[in-house]
Amino acid sequence: MQANVKWVEGDTFIGLSNSGHNVVFDAGSDSAAPSPMEMVLMSAGCCSSVDVVSILKKAKQSFSDVQVKLTAERAESAPRVFTKINLHFVVTGDNVSEKHLARAVQLSAEKYCSVALMLDKTVEITHSHEVVQEQVK
Repeated sequence: MQANVKWVEGDTFIGLSNSGHNVVFDAGSDSAAPSPMEMVLMSAGCCSSVDVVSILKKAKQSFSDVQVKLTAERAESAPRVFTKINLHFVVTGDNVSEKHLARAVQLSAEKYCSVALMLDKTVEITHSHEVVQEQVK
């Protein structure tokens, strides 16, 4: 895997992935885009969400929405690394099985999510989840 990051101006940079996708980063206080650390946090959430969605589909669960609410704590002084991250999954659907969701989150955490598993070497990562029953209209 390869990528390129180019400085634009101020604290703004554009990343170009090897697959041809651009991402804007901004590390300034008046940022116009996510910071690099926000991108790492969102990457962990996306990576794990991909797993959870895939596993729930294979389990034939009927869901209409999957969100992961990410909270993180960082070290007080430089380097301001993450010290704790929680991924809280909220799955909305029609009778989604709590057991299937718990298993999907566990499999992602322990086996599949490469981003979270990489971060887990130095960060305390926790997972939680809830099922929201879809309102029938």
